[in-house]
Amino acid sequence: MLLSNTTDSLTGGVPLSVDFDSPVDYLVFIFQISFATTAVLIAGPVVITILVTRSLRLQNRFIFMLNTSICDTLVGFSVYYLGLFDVQEGYPSRNSTYYMLPSLLGVNIVTFLFAQFDRYFAVCHPFIYTRFITRRVVISANVYCWFHAYIQSILLYFLPLSKSIQLHVFSIVAFQVIVFTKVVMTIKLYVIARYQLDRDPPSAERDNNKESLRIIIFVVISFLVLWCPSFVNIFLRLIIGRGMTFRNEATNLFAIMARFSAVCTPSVYLWGSPALREAMVRTVWGRVCPRCKRR
Repeated sequence: MLLSNTTDSLTGGVPLSVDFDSPVDYLVFIFQISFATTAVLIAGPVVITILVTRSLRLQNRFIFMLNTSICDTLVGFSVYYLGLFDVQEGYPSRNSTYYMLPSLLGVNIVTFLFAQFDRYFAVCHPFIYTRFITRRVVISANVYCWFHAYIQSILLYFLPLSKSIQLHVFSIVAFQVIVFTKVVMTIKLYVIARYQLDRDPPSAERDNNKESLRIIIFVVISFLVLWCPSFVNIFLRLIIGRGMTFRNEATNLFAIMARFSAVCTPSVYLWGSPALREAMVRTVWGRVCPRCKRR
């Protein structure tokens, strides 16, 4: 199903997202530039730090952090297009990317789900975890997250209309199942972190498990809080024909909230992991600003 992707520009180029007829237009444009730059400058160094620090790469939980941070960095770069130009990803589309850029958030959704199960088995079933959850399994799971998100976006535009509608409905139902599972796993991980680990004797492993559980719980909660308003609005428009509409992606408040997770998620990683902070200061910001490294 190939949808229209028209442009209103008489010159054939993509017009800017605002007309600069009022101070609000300037604020929207400046905000989009600031937001995109902030996401790249926060998530990008996380990617570099994990890639160049062997001690972090050897831990499975940092592989999941790497995958989501790559997505968040790309989301930041995508805002330079989605936020600065007149783009509408919904129907009828206008100057859209055929959901290629918004699908980055879908990669994160599935990655977080795998990360939750990873932490659950690591803490509650360490024997099974060390035996079966190998590095190859973790990397394969992260690669599948990309395949899962983008194969659906590609198929939507090449299948016949009837099959495309069926796939779209299936994807909505599947997303609801994923969200419900994430909520259940978040509650379960909180109970484990709050009660089970507190009964364990003090050790470096217990502190490491508490740190990883705290990070994934905060990340998933913040992601769901930021993303759910957009999902509810899309659901209302598709099912009952009601919901808020916006001029383009730059003025779509719900889409902005969803993309804001690209700033929130790596920030939580840095807040919750002293090892990641120290490695970033040493490998990234210490080279950019030597004073930061000396501190």
